[in-house]
This record gives sequence, C-alpha cells and structure tokens, in this order.
Amino acid sequence: MEKKAPLPLRWLRAFWYLLTAVRNVVFNLLFLLLLLGALLLWLYSPQDQYPQGAALMFNPDGDIVEQHSEPFLTDTISGRSVSQETLLRDVIDVIDHAAADPKIDAMVLDPKQLGAVGISKLRDIGAALLRFRDTGKPIIAYADAYNQSQYLLAVHANRVYVNPMGHVWLDGFGIYRQYLKNALEKLSIQFHVFRVGKFKSAMEPFLRNDMSADAKEANLTYLNVIWQAYKNDVASLREFDAVDVDTYVNGFADLLAQHDGDAAVLALNFGLVDGLKTRDAFRNDMIERVGKDKDDKTFKQVGFNRYMQMIRPELEEKAAGRSRVGIIVARGIIMDGKQPPGRIGSDSLSALIRQARQNEAIKSLVLRIDSGGGSAIASEIIRQEIELTRAAGKPVVVSMGSVAASGGYWIAVGADEIWATPTTVTGSIGIFAAFPTFDQSLQSLGINSDGVGTTRLAGAFDPARPLNPLMAGAIEHTIRRGYRRFISRVSEERNLPSETVEKIAQGRIWSGENALAIGLVDHLGGLDEAIEAAARRVDLDEYGIEYIETPLSTRQLLLHRLLRFFSVSTAPPAMLPGTLPALYEHVVENDLTLLLRSNELHSPLAYCFSCGLLQ
Repeated sequence: MEKKAPLPLRWLRAFWYLLTAVRNVVFNLLFLLLLLGALLLWLYSPQDQYPQGAALMFNPDGDIVEQHSEPFLTDTISGRSVSQETLLRDVIDVIDHAAADPKIDAMVLDPKQLGAVGISKLRDIGAALLRFRDTGKPIIAYADAYNQSQYLLAVHANRVYVNPMGHVWLDGFGIYRQYLKNALEKLSIQFHVFRVGKFKSAMEPFLRNDMSADAKEANLTYLNVIWQAYKNDVASLREFDAVDVDTYVNGFADLLAQHDGDAAVLALNFGLVDGLKTRDAFRNDMIERVGKDKDDKTFKQVGFNRYMQMIRPELEEKAAGRSRVGIIVARGIIMDGKQPPGRIGSDSLSALIRQARQNEAIKSLVLRIDSGGGSAIASEIIRQEIELTRAAGKPVVVSMGSVAASGGYWIAVGADEIWATPTTVTGSIGIFAAFPTFDQSLQSLGINSDGVGTTRLAGAFDPARPLNPLMAGAIEHTIRRGYRRFISRVSEERNLPSETVEKIAQGRIWSGENALAIGLVDHLGGLDEAIEAAARRVDLDEYGIEYIETPLSTRQLLLHRLLRFFSVSTAPPAMLPGTLPALYEHVVENDLTLLLRSNELHSPLAYCFSCGLLQ
C-alpha cells in the first residue's frame, strides 16, 4: 500500500497545481488580448476617428521646444520637469496638415496650456496660422485670459474672444537677474572669473551687485528689436498703430481706472479682442458654426495631440524612398562628450552629423541651433565635424531658433549659409572661465587645508585651497588664445576683416535683424526657408525631410517616465515665499547649470547666460 504524503505537503501540492492553472489562464487571456489589440490596430483607420466638418482644437500643452529634453533629478526636485513639452515641428505640421484636410472646417485657438516659448518660435507658429487662414478656414481664439505669449498667437485668429472676467496682460520684455556679490562676500566665497570682451557679462551676477552700463546697453538694444517686432505683429494683425501697444502697457493702471477696473472691457474697447464671451456662450457659438459632437455635449472637434498621432504615419511616409534634406536639432547647453536630448554633446552631436554625412539618401543638411553656447572646446569639435561634412560635398545650412549665441554661434560659422529670424538672439562672441574657491568659508568654520605636492601646480583645482597664481596665469593665457581663435574663425568663415569682427564681438549680443546688417548671418527667415536653401544647393526640386536623432535607450525612456511621474508629486519651489523661486530659476538653473554640471570648470566657456532668459 502506497504511503500517503503528509497533509501539509498535500496542501502545498494542491496549492501549486491551482497556482499553475490560474497562471495558465491569466497568461492565455493576456495573449488573447494582445492578439485582439494587434487586430484592432491593423483594422484601425485614423481618418475615421473624427467627424466631417470638425474644428481642430489648437491647444498644445507645455513649453514649445525644438527638441524634447531628459530632465535632471534636480529639475524634478525644483518642479521644472512638471511642465510638458511640445515640439515646434509638431505644432507646425499639425497646422499645415489641417489646412489641407477636407474634414477640418475651422480651428479653435485655445492657449491656456501653453508654457514657455520664445518669440521666434511664436512667429514661426504665427506664419503657419496665417497659411491656415489663407485657405479660407476661420481661426477663432478663446481664453479666460491671455498672457503676452498667448496673445501673440491669438492675434492671428479671425476673431479673438476673452471671458468677461478675463484680461489681456502685456508687459514687454526685460532681463532682470539676481546679483550675489554681497552674499558671496558674507559667505567668504571667492569667484575667480577670467573673461575677454567688453560686453561679456555672463558672470556679472557673481562679481557685482547690479548690471553694468555696458550690459544694460547691449541687452536693451536687442530687447528693443524684439519688442518692436512683437508690437508690429500685434498692430498689423489687429489693425492699429504699434505705438498703441506701448500706450496700453505703460498706461495700463490709468486705463483700468477709466474702465472701473474692468480689464476685459478695457481689452475690448482698446481693440485687443473682438468680444467677451463666457465658456458656455463660446461653446454654443461653435456648435452653431460646426455642429454638435456625437454625444450632443459640445461642438465637433479633434484635439491637438490626438490629431498629431493620426497624421504622424502620413508625415513619416512622405520622407520614405526619396532624396532627403536632413535636419539635426542642437538644443541646450554645449558640453563635452555624449549628452542626452536637451543638451548638446560634442560627441553625440558630431556622431549625428557624421551619420548624415554617411547617409547617401541625405543630400544636404540643416542644423537647427537653439543654444546660448557652452564649452568652447566642444563647440570647436562640432564645427570641425561640419567642416568635414562640407568637404565631403554635402552642404550644411544653419537655421537659428530663438537663440544661437556664443558657442552656438561658434558652431554656426562652420556652415555654408546661416539663416536667422529677425528676433533671434545671436553673437555674444567672447570667452570666459570661472573657478570658485571656498578656503575662506572653510576657515571661518575652523576647517583648514594643508598638504604637499610634487609641483607648484599640484592641487591647483582644489576649491578648498586659495587660487593658485600659476593656474590663474595659465587660464588667462588660454582665455585670450580662445578669444583670438573665435575671432579668427568668424573672420575666415564670414569673410570679414579681423578688425571688423573685433568691433562687433566683445561678447556683445545682437538680434537677428542687426546680425544681418553687420554680416554675422546671411538671410532672415525660419526653418522652412533654411530647408529650401539646403535643397537648392543640391538642385532638389522634390525631396523629403528626415530628422536625424539619437533614439532614447530603454533605460532613458524608463528614467524619463519615472522622473515625469515623480515631478508631479513634488512641490515646486513656487511654493516657497518671496523671490526664492526666481532666485532658483535665474541663478541656479541659468547661471550655475553649466558651471556645476560640466566637468570643465577650468576650461574656456563660450556661453551667454542672459540669452537663456529669452528662449
């Protein structure tokens, strides 16, 4: 007679059989669901997912950028990664596709989710909106209230409406930074700065308590160009004089008093909007215009993100199997080595340029630059890669975005042709280096640094020790040599006498409009014009467009999503009182990012900190 197993063992065996059966059932169900999903995807027709005669909801979410960025952990702690990002090219693709889409009858411009966006990008989007209007399809803008960026898009609409409790807030452009000289003295921190260029004011916040007269002159010059462009766009589209915009901004308090504090009525009477409507009234007007949706709750519509996903396969198909113009986006701080999207690495960007050069289907290359600069060495390495591409017979055309200054301009001079928008911030031809020492701070805490070395330069880059005079002399020579090389590059590539370049250099910032007048750029225009120029250089009448990008690894994708999830659960510094959020954003993010995240504290930098405020 077979001996029975102990009762606990029989229970464990039964439980195991049950677990196996459940596992098989669950996995079989999952497999069936996957098969069903694949079948649905195969049968899915995106063109059938929105009704005939619908309105496109133009409601891009977050910052408008040239390239998605991978957030830092410090960004998530600060709340900076809470903001979503929408690619500029996606925005323009959606508008242009909808203009030719027979199922789209109108556009509703809803800018309430719009984040940070430079004026050059706004004007590129505005040009696409006007192309949409030229087809005869109307654009209707509605918002509870408009800020300055949102309103510049809204003026491109046929009709502009605002909530009766809303307003139109315009305040012009300005650069205001926090200056830390007194604070650093109280903390006994020494910031040793080496620079060349009368207008190279990048490190002023660490050396002064106010903005220098030279910096004010340079900043105000290009700010006036940008503000004039803004006023001209608003005035021409709203059919009044540009000076009226200044009257509205500078006399805002008095004008409000004349309208009993009613900002919406003021905007209406001033001609900034065409009517005041509640959300419900606007919804009913749109129902009369395009009809109700299938649920009878609102008007027929398709959202921006949904529409983008629907048209993406068609956009990708257009580039397949044709001669192409390659586009590489260079966005962010320029640093050494490999860098993720949102930063420019000398190795990673050079690899993309090399990839375009070796791709036979890509006949010419457009480099889209949106950068205030960074490492001078990294900038030169990238320029050398552009030079190799041109020598191989492939033209390179640079298209400047909102900013292409300092190291960003160093890269640009290597191209056959440079395009900038009138409001692009460029130039800033200058070099600097910075090195902080904390020896006095540590001594105040009773901490002293001492030791021995085999040479007079041993331990020269130890921030716990005083600045080594030999190292200081070496850096000074390096900076001056780097500045002369920068001047030489611009002189050779732009065919300008060195004396002329010297006069327009000195770290001075120029608008694209002024840069054209002094020979720093070749043409005024956006990305589309640069692409056409690149195609003309190789006699292409019909061509596709291919963005050349480094795909994110699985680790990067996972990290990106985790950080995005983490960021929405973290209180941003905006919760802090007083000016601490502004101090964090303008000083820590804009001024210390390059210095503290780079491994090149002792290397020459070609960077424009003020430019980042306008991206």
